[in-house]
This record gives sequence, structure tokens and C-alpha cells, in this order.
Amino acid sequence: MQDAKRARGATPLTQKPSQEEPSRLTRALRDATLVGLVTAGLCFPMIALRAEADMTNHLVLLQRWEWLIGAAIAMFAFRFAASMLNTGLGRTLAVIGIALLLFVAGHGYFTAFPSTTTTVFCLIAGVVALIAAVAIDRVDFDGAGERISIKPPQGTGTVIAIFALAAALAFPLVMNNWLGPQGSLKWINNYGIQILIFVMLGWGLNIVVGLAGLLDLGYVAFYAVGCYAYALLATKFGLSFWICLPLAGILAAFWGILLGFPVLRLRGDYLAIVTLAFGEIINIVLTNWIDLTNGEAGIPSIPRVTFFGIPFTAGDDGFAARFDLEFSPIHRTIFLFYLILVLALITNFITLRLRRLPVGRAWEALREDEIACRSLGINTTNVKLTAFALGAMFGGFAGAFFAVRQGFVNPNSFTFIESASILAIVVLGGMGSQIGVALAAAVMVGGTEALRELDFLKTLFGGQFDPNQYRMLIFGFAMVLMMIWKPRGLISTRTPSIFLKQRKAIAGDLVKEGHG
Repeated sequence: MQDAKRARGATPLTQKPSQEEPSRLTRALRDATLVGLVTAGLCFPMIALRAEADMTNHLVLLQRWEWLIGAAIAMFAFRFAASMLNTGLGRTLAVIGIALLLFVAGHGYFTAFPSTTTTVFCLIAGVVALIAAVAIDRVDFDGAGERISIKPPQGTGTVIAIFALAAALAFPLVMNNWLGPQGSLKWINNYGIQILIFVMLGWGLNIVVGLAGLLDLGYVAFYAVGCYAYALLATKFGLSFWICLPLAGILAAFWGILLGFPVLRLRGDYLAIVTLAFGEIINIVLTNWIDLTNGEAGIPSIPRVTFFGIPFTAGDDGFAARFDLEFSPIHRTIFLFYLILVLALITNFITLRLRRLPVGRAWEALREDEIACRSLGINTTNVKLTAFALGAMFGGFAGAFFAVRQGFVNPNSFTFIESASILAIVVLGGMGSQIGVALAAAVMVGGTEALRELDFLKTLFGGQFDPNQYRMLIFGFAMVLMMIWKPRGLISTRTPSIFLKQRKAIAGDLVKEGHG
């Protein structure tokens, strides 16, 4: 009996002793070093070398090795912080702190006369952010600590929505009183109106991609149809904006149905290819049908919007004279802001209501499993056509507004990069999430526009540095980081359309969004 116990408890001679796993610090250093080396390899042709013309108009290569080393060190530090910290808030604070410290180092290296105030402030802020990141993380490096999860109380989303709406309503008035008519014009137009246009486009595409699960890469085509519909009807037939707006939406919905019929039996990559081709076809038609669209020259002198028949002019019949105000171009800009805000809210309201109707539940069923959807007796043909038509209609509304805002349209405003930007807003915000799409539009559009204001970077990188040249590079870098840290988007939870007894938010990875 004892021999049998010894036999059961003995270790086989062929079994090798288990090797100790590397510590967390070792793994973090290894991963960070690898990321730094990969960054140096990828950035070598773009950052370390720069081609410029000399006095004889010949291209010469300027070496900028300090930029390459700085990029590699930055990525090493960011990856090391991400590997050592567990919580999202701790990682965010660590990234902010490291960025501030790197800015201090670059400010002292590149600037001939560095500002002492800027250096001290960024140094203190960076150290405080790093200390707060470690303190908030509250997890020991051996992985034995307990993570604290804080769930927001019920009704938080409603409160956030109310505050966001109040902030949007007050934004143009506050900016006008603070910066004056001339100073606030840029902020209301380039930030407020531009962001709301992409919010509306994102909510329209969210019906097709987020709810119905149909990947659409040619959504800009409906945007162009609505834009040119208003431009042609207003210039050739003299129709007002309020008449052309519903007509533009109807025409865009009609083209959405025309696109829906050929792709009824397509899914996945094939659907994406066809929709991409549709967007390119529309752009080519607008460019080459010169008799109708005037080609690359575009359509100028598009009639401006009026306040229900009252023009925004300086005459006695203008808006300012009617309401006893001093004439200012800011009146028209503020009215356009509130107009696109109302259109965006209507889009959101209709989308939320449709989601609770049978057609909305059919969209979500189609997104999850088309075969199961058919087995339940749902007409997938009508479901797909309604998704394309409604999404295209809202794109047409946004296009009509774009035409009346610009006063001039041409095909260059409706390229594939616009479709990619709208789809990126939907994906990064969280497909199927209305709030997430709005947040992503504010971050992407507002963030790229904010780079125009970063003139203080010239003190760091020299007077010839132009932040606008690096907008797309920073934009792509931010998208890569989002896909790594938040693959389900900014809002990773979904609220189901129907529920049993109690409404509960579910994780975004439980739904097949965009796989139709």
C-alpha cells in the first residue's frame, strides 16, 4: 500500500521543472523596448529624414535624429505605463503626465530661450499626474491587489444628455458675449457647426452600420445628393431652403433604395466594396456631368437661408432691422448653428423612436444573425431597404444644410476620406450608441480643428513648424490607440431596445455590430 502511494505521489522522471515566469516589470520593459524599436523603424523615413529644396532648387535630405529618438522614447514610456498600470483612468493620467514631462524636455532642448514659467508648470503637473496615476490604480505589481469598480447611478445618461443640450444651446451666445462678433465667428462656425454636421451624419450612418449591421463605405454619396439637390433646385428653380430641405432628404432616400436593391444578397466585405464603388460613382458623375453640375468648377452663388422669409441683410427688411438689432454677420452664423442643432436632435429623436418600433428590432435582429432573422419570418429585403433609405435621408438633410452654409459646392467636398471619417466616428464612438457617436464627432472634428490653434508649438519645434501638416498623422495615431485600448468604442455598453422587468446595460462585445 505504501509503495502504491509513493508511486502516485512521485514525479515522473521525464517531467522538467517549471521555469519561473518573468516578473511584471520584466515583461513591461520587454514590451516597451519592442514598441520603441518598432516606432524608430516606422518613423525613420518620415521623421528622421526631411527633403527640402536648397538654393539651387535641388532636393537635399535634412537629418533630424533627435525627433526620431524623441518619438521612440515617447512610445517606450507610454507602453511601459500601459503595461504597469491596470485601470483605464490610471493609464490616462500616466499618459498625460508623461506627455507633459516630454514637453518639458523638448521645450528645453529645442527652444533657444525656454520659458521658466512654462517649464516649471508642466514639470509639476506631469509629476502630479504620474503620482495620481499610481495612486488611483491601487493595484500592486504582483497582481494581488483588488480592483475597485464604480458603477454610475441609474439616470446618469439622462443627466449627461440634459447638460450637453444646455451647453449646446448656450455655446453660441456665450462665445458671442465673451469674444465678440468677430472673435466668436470662427469658434461657432468651425467648431460648433462643423461638429454638429458630423454628429448628424454619424447618427444617420449609425442606423445602417450600428443598428442594421450593414457596412457602408459610400455614405458620402447621399451627403452629396442632398447637397447638389438643394444647390440645383435653389439656383435653377428659385426654391427656398425650407422647400428644398425635405426634397433633398427624399431624393437621398430614393438613391438609398436604389443602392439597397443590388446589395440585398451581399454581406461583409462584398457589401463594403459595392457601397465604396457607389460613392466613387456618384463623385465621378458629379465631376463629369458638366451640363448639370458644372464639373470641378462647382455651383456658386447658392441662395442663403432666411429666417422664415426674413433675410440676414443690412437693409430695412433684414433680420436686424425687424428685431431692432445692430446688423452683424454673426446673426446668420448663430441661426445656422441652431438650425443644424435642431436637425441633429430630430435625427436622434427619430432614431431612438424607430429603434423601439418593430422595424428597429428587425434591424438589430438582422445585425445579429440574418439566417435566424429569416427563420422568424422577417422580410430582410424590406428591413435592409428601410435602413438604407432612412440613413440616406438624414445624410441628404445634412447635405442640404452644408450647401446653404457654404454657398458653393463642388465634387472635392465628397471624396472617400469623408466617408471614412464618418465611419470612423461611428466605430470609435461605439456602433449603436448615440452618445458615443456624438462624443467621437466632437473629439475627431474638434481635435483636428484645434491643431490650427497650436501656434505655441512653434516655440518648441521652430518657426517653420506647421501643426496643420501633421493633422492626419495625429488623427491616424489616435485611431490606432483607440482600437488598442477601447476596441468597442468610447461607449462600450449598449442599452437593449426591449427588456424583461428591468432595463440593464449590456457589454458591447456581446453584439455583432457591423458584421452584416
